[in-house]
This record gives sequence, C-alpha cells and structure tokens, in this order.
Amino acid sequence: MKVLVVGISVRAMAESATCSGYPVVALDAFGDRDLKDTTDVYSLRRDFQAVYSPEALFDSSRRLDFEAVAYTSNLENHPEILARFGERHRIVGNSPEVVASVRNWSDLFKRLERAGFSVPETVFVEASRPVDISRRWLIKPLLSGGGHGIRFYNPEEGQAFGRGNRRGVSGFMLQEYIPGRPCSAAFAANGKESRLLGITEQLMGVRPFGSEGFRYSGNLLPAPEMLDSDRSRRILDKVIRLVQFLTQEYGLTGVNGIDFILRNDQVYLTEVNPRYTASMEIIEIAYGLPVFHLHLQSALNGELPGFDLEGEMKPGMVYGKSYLYAERDVAVPDTGRWTGRGIRDVPESGEIIRKNGPVCTLLAARPDREAALADLIRRAEEVKEEIYG
Repeated sequence: MKVLVVGISVRAMAESATCSGYPVVALDAFGDRDLKDTTDVYSLRRDFQAVYSPEALFDSSRRLDFEAVAYTSNLENHPEILARFGERHRIVGNSPEVVASVRNWSDLFKRLERAGFSVPETVFVEASRPVDISRRWLIKPLLSGGGHGIRFYNPEEGQAFGRGNRRGVSGFMLQEYIPGRPCSAAFAANGKESRLLGITEQLMGVRPFGSEGFRYSGNLLPAPEMLDSDRSRRILDKVIRLVQFLTQEYGLTGVNGIDFILRNDQVYLTEVNPRYTASMEIIEIAYGLPVFHLHLQSALNGELPGFDLEGEMKPGMVYGKSYLYAERDVAVPDTGRWTGRGIRDVPESGEIIRKNGPVCTLLAARPDREAALADLIRRAEEVKEEIYG
C-alpha cells in the first residue's frame, strides 16, 4: 500500500515511514533536499508551480499514484479537504468528521470543563458577556498552528469581544493567558485506548532562531519537570487521564498531539492536534519508537505499542529540535553537506527564502536542558553565518 504523506512540511513523517519500510510519496510546500534520497518527493512550488494551500495540495495530488493518505500540519484546519482526499483513498489517521469535532474549540473546552479538566477561560465572538480587562488575555486564530497570529489582547483596542461590539474579531477567540511552561504531549490511540509517547517542552519566540512572540521554535525532550520523580508522576497521571478522555470522547486514532501549559504541576490544555506533530521526530530518536509505524498500526489495526513512558524518563540525554527562520530575504548557499551536520529540512542550494520563512530544522542531543538548548543556538548561529555572511 503506497501512502501519500501530505501537508505543509512532511519530511519528518515521510522519513519515519521510509525508515520502517513503507512505500510513500511525499507532497508538501518545500520538497526538501534531504528527503529526495529516500523517497519520491514533490514540491508545490517547484513541481506544480502552485502557491501553498490545502486546496493546491489536493489538486496536485490527483496527478500522483497512491492508495492511502497520511496527513500532517495544517490539514487539521481543513476537514473539508480531508473529506475530498477520503472520497477515493483510505485515510490513515483521524477521519474528517473526528477532526472537525475535536477542533471545535467551543465544544471542546465545554466538554473538558464538564469532565473536571483545567482549561484557560476562553471567549468566542458570539459571546454575550463582557471581558474582564483586569486579567491578561491572548487573541488566537480559530484556525491555529505554530503560534501564528497569537498576541496579547490590548484592552485599549476596545471591547472587541464584549457585548454589542464584535467588529474585526471574526475567526479569532480570546483566551486567558496562563503563565507557565508551554508543553506538548504525543500519544497513539485506537479510538478507545491511548498510549502516551512523550512529553516535551515547547520553545516559543526564541530570537536566535529568528522567532519572536508566540511563534513555535521547537521542542526539548523531556520537559524538565519530567526528570523530577515526584513531580513527573503527578504530571503523568494528569496527562494520561487527559489523552484517554480525548481518545474516548472523540474516537481519536493514530498518533495525535496536545499542547498545554504546565503551571505548578497543573495541566491546562490549550490545543488538540489530531495528526502527526513536530515533536514526534525527537520522540522517535530518543526512545527508538517507529512513530509512523505506530500511527498506521493504531489507526488501521487498533494496535497500541507496549511502551512505558515513565520507565524511559530518567536522567540522561536531552533531545532538542528547533526551526530556524529567515531574518531577511536570503539566497541559501551550497547545502550539499548540511544533512551530515545534524541539519534537516534542507533547502536546495541557491533557493530564495523570504523573511520569516523556514530555513531548516536543527537537531541536538546533550546531557541536560541548558546544554541542548545552547547547542541548538550554536548550530543556528553557524547556519546564519553561512547564509548571511
């Protein structure tokens, strides 16, 4: 069964699939150089002269040969496109109906609150109550991803989410700002049961990576709190209960991710990503888990791995992954040797990358958090020296 791996950037997922022996064809916005050595790769821009959009992915896929579809970011925001893929091909992972349901933020947070889970207070455009401006709030896009478009709400802009004044907020929600550590968790599910695969710290707005604000910059595995035996057990219990609830409530299948804020060992869920996530690459490296294989087996056959995350989280190596973004328009130099230097998502030599666009992905493994983060920053500075001179 040949699988189309599709999304805005699919290198990590396609690489996991080929490492497990699955025949795949990859289609995304970039067609990264380092994936071309392992499988058939297509770029919307280079191969189809198309600007990225979910619709362009579907239209271009009709010229390719495959039997099943496995998707990654940002197709979770477009269940109608997933439904079009599903008309002729088997979908590996959550169905369009499940995706639409679990990404209905208003309904999701209501269900979680009723079940006793902690969530930030969230106000939607249709709210009939005013906002308490004595608290800090975030404005977040309903079609979220990678921290794009998230910013602090400024009460001086006006009571945009208050009663009788809703102009200019269509497509956004207002969410209480919870100070704490941004984290993510990955799990495999079969619609009834789940298995936790990893808990990472999320890096947001790290300036050496060309990022700022709430933009996603990468992950560190494990999250620091998970190396404290007393705290890790309490946190694990809460995250396991949360992903089990989501699995049963929505019928989630395959590998999935959640984002949450960890504050005083309390878990505040902020987002569900019902698909393969960025942190799964370092989970695969750290724990030796064939994540794409687990995705297929749990989604299609209902088989979950016999994996005990608690037993794996002991002092040792900390694994890091970061995205480097362009600080200005740039033509990248010769990238022929980048892959051998712990660099992934490698662009073609001479490729033009616009300001704020992704340049590459960096990986590191060091004995502790500070050393892993420092190594990622060092690698980023080396690449910036090459591309900017």
